[in-house]
Amino acid sequence: MKAEREGRLDPLEREILNLIQQDFPLDPRPFRALAEAAGCTENEALARVKALRERGIIRRLGGVFDSQKLGFAGTLVALQAAPEKLAQIAARVSALEGVTHNYQRDHAFNLWFTLTCPTPEELAKTLATIEGWPGVEKLRSLPALRLFKIGVNFQF
Repeated sequence: MKAEREGRLDPLEREILNLIQQDFPLDPRPFRALAEAAGCTENEALARVKALRERGIIRRLGGVFDSQKLGFAGTLVALQAAPEKLAQIAARVSALEGVTHNYQRDHAFNLWFTLTCPTPEELAKTLATIEGWPGVEKLRSLPALRLFKIGVNFQF
């Protein structure tokens, strides 16, 4: 258990992580297919993924969609929050349905997040609502002018 406490991965965990990020099975029983590829049982694969999630090694397991191709509108937001309101504003931002990333920064614009909404109108309305929150001093919407998507797979 010492390796687990230190965040180290055993060979099966490494194999499962590599398989998940490279080619997650599109199958009615994806963990059975994953287990076959990793050389273990379906129950073992499920247990390992659950344990990796509990240890914080896996934060999220889900699909990544091209929101723009689906007709959604999105932007990167730089927000300047009053320091005494930062935690409260960050919590409100994180609770919004279309927020996927939300990070505090050591900068005048001390909160940065991504926001995606079903329409440009809803995006503008949501940004206007956020701007009106107590403690929000400035907000800058920084939509992508050109998409640079880099696929990253960590080799474990």
